[in-house]
Amino acid sequence: MKWSQIGLIGREVYRSLWMRLWTHVLTSGTMAMALFVFGVFMLAEENFQGMFRRWGDQIQINAYLDKGLSAADVSLLQDKIRSFPEVEYVRHVSQEQAWKEFRAALGAQSTVLEGLPEDVLPASFEILVKPAYRDGPLVEALANRLRKEKGLTALEYPQQWVERLSLVVLAVQWVKWLFGGILFLATFFIIGSTVRLAVLAQRHEIEVLQLLGASEDLIQAPFVVTGMIQGIIGAGLSVLCLWFLLLFLRNQILTSIGFFGTFGPLQFIDYRGIALILAMGWLLGVSSSLFSLRRFMRRWRG
Repeated sequence: MKWSQIGLIGREVYRSLWMRLWTHVLTSGTMAMALFVFGVFMLAEENFQGMFRRWGDQIQINAYLDKGLSAADVSLLQDKIRSFPEVEYVRHVSQEQAWKEFRAALGAQSTVLEGLPEDVLPASFEILVKPAYRDGPLVEALANRLRKEKGLTALEYPQQWVERLSLVVLAVQWVKWLFGGILFLATFFIIGSTVRLAVLAQRHEIEVLQLLGASEDLIQAPFVVTGMIQGIIGAGLSVLCLWFLLLFLRNQILTSIGFFGTFGPLQFIDYRGIALILAMGWLLGVSSSLFSLRRFMRRWRG
């Protein structure tokens, strides 16, 4: 392509952006909304997976002890559990220590415990599972072995919640692509209609270019470049809105209900997610412009 042709394309793109500014703003906004919804699902997936990783890295079994056990029996049982190949370490939590930790966890709301006896909480073992044994069936097998030990009255471990969370992550992934596909298809045709209107508005200039011998690619290039710019701007706006949404959730909602204390801070999508949104915006702008242009040009020639 010659420099004169590149200059012509640049001038046509600039003229189109300037003369139909609000049309391009609305088109970019439409793409931004579609990509924003897709990005919300990406954001949810990222944080669910982060939560899954944090819980999976700290799989701990709480084994509650019979109140009738002597100190010697507790020590022997702790040594026996520590010898299991799946166990990384075992921590004994006495009734007094469990009470203190529970009061500390409640903080300013610990006054609700007034009047309760300090031995209301049972003693327990906190059993941390080795990383090699943190798969669901292996943790379940260890829990079944512990249930057979005399002196243990009940077990608690988050494996069921981890499995449920993995199902939630899978559902979010499917919904993300389903809703994303519907929104992209709708946005595709909206942008296509905008391109057809732009071609109709410039039909006299296009006829002049055809009479001068301009190729079809040269005629279509300004519209494709404009669609590319719209797609990148729309994708950039969607990423910016996602960032503001994350800040809002961090500062206004989740901190007020103590969400971070249990699940950790919210995370923004990584650079690969940002690159995916920008690439999808670019592709959406280019593909919808090309599709509409070629259909319109075929009808025009006919």
